[in-house]
Amino acid sequence: MSNEAAVAEQSRTAPLGAAAAPLGYLALGITLLAFGLLGTGIVNGAGVRDAGTLAVFVGGVTLFLSGLLEFRGSSTATGTAFVALGAFWLTWAEAAPAGKDAVTLFLLLWALIALSLTAAHWDSGRMIRDIYGLFAVALLLLAFADVAGNETLGRVAGWVAAAAGLLAWYSATSALSNGSWGRLSLPIR
Repeated sequence: MSNEAAVAEQSRTAPLGAAAAPLGYLALGITLLAFGLLGTGIVNGAGVRDAGTLAVFVGGVTLFLSGLLEFRGSSTATGTAFVALGAFWLTWAEAAPAGKDAVTLFLLLWALIALSLTAAHWDSGRMIRDIYGLFAVALLLLAFADVAGNETLGRVAGWVAAAAGLLAWYSATSALSNGSWGRLSLPIR
């Protein structure tokens, strides 16, 4: 049984606080997906800032609480990831830096944190590692797009963030549903 399959089975039967990862990955997935899709420009008349309420309550509060529950269940890497990303979404939605240089610095610093999260989850399976890795790439692309004033690069960053969001959503859905019919129903690696 793979690492993620074991987590999926444990999450269905574990006591509160022992496996809040599916909730955290659902929150991360939905928030990243909204952030990414709004960044692509495919939704007319809407931008990344239009997902502020979603970023505060789903990305911020839910991720932060999921992280605390993961800490309670002794999962330091996932607890750190969710608490940190909860702080990211709360900051992004409520108090994001206003100046161009400040935004670039904010994105670059958070890209470093996302790279740290990628390294921390290296043994968690490819899907989880890829979520954080794609998020780091999206943040770097956004920072470069901001510096260069390149809207196309910003849209590419949106697609990368949306891909990370889909992976996070899929991972959570897999963890919640796998084993519920006596066998794995959604493949995970």
